[in-house]
Amino acid sequence: MAVYFHEEDLPEGVLAPGPVAVDTETMGLITPRDRLCLVQISDGKGDEHLVRFAKGSAYDAPNLKAVLADPSRVKLYHFARFDLAAIEHYLGVTAAPVFCTKIASKLVRTYTDRHGLKYLVSELLGADISKQQQSSDWGGPVLSDAQREYAASDVRFLHRLRDILAERLEREGRTAIAQACFDFLPTRARLDLAGWADKDIFSHE
Repeated sequence: MAVYFHEEDLPEGVLAPGPVAVDTETMGLITPRDRLCLVQISDGKGDEHLVRFAKGSAYDAPNLKAVLADPSRVKLYHFARFDLAAIEHYLGVTAAPVFCTKIASKLVRTYTDRHGLKYLVSELLGADISKQQQSSDWGGPVLSDAQREYAASDVRFLHRLRDILAERLEREGRTAIAQACFDFLPTRARLDLAGWADKDIFSHE
């Protein structure tokens, strides 16, 4: 298992075919204001790849964009809504089709309100991940070893979590409704970008 660090694009041919786990790090939570700094990606075979974008980047990343936009590859996320918006806004591609472990967790782990990645990894995989670097400065000229490890850990477990959660969705008869939610996520991300981030357009009000 290794963590590979790249500047501005993913090298060609470093990922095996099949689903990829994806995550992003930004300067904050308001996508148009807070630039995309890092995209993490893993094919689930044991390695993680971190692609860093510098201040002023043109986000010309043809290899990374090709993987993210590939309709034959499922992208695994935890809270896909945010990552999809960041990727579409800065890289200009729709990184779908989607499996979101947070939505899957909310649909099958109805016995708890703890759906963060740390809790999922702990309960379902018996592992521990640190969230200490979650609010650190991702836009600096150098990323610390702790930041790199944190970023890598956000994609390291998603394939295994997907397998467990998919089984539970099937067991509880919620696979179809989960898939409908996943399919809607790119549109939900576009609504966020267009100004409806804090509005429920489906509510009566």
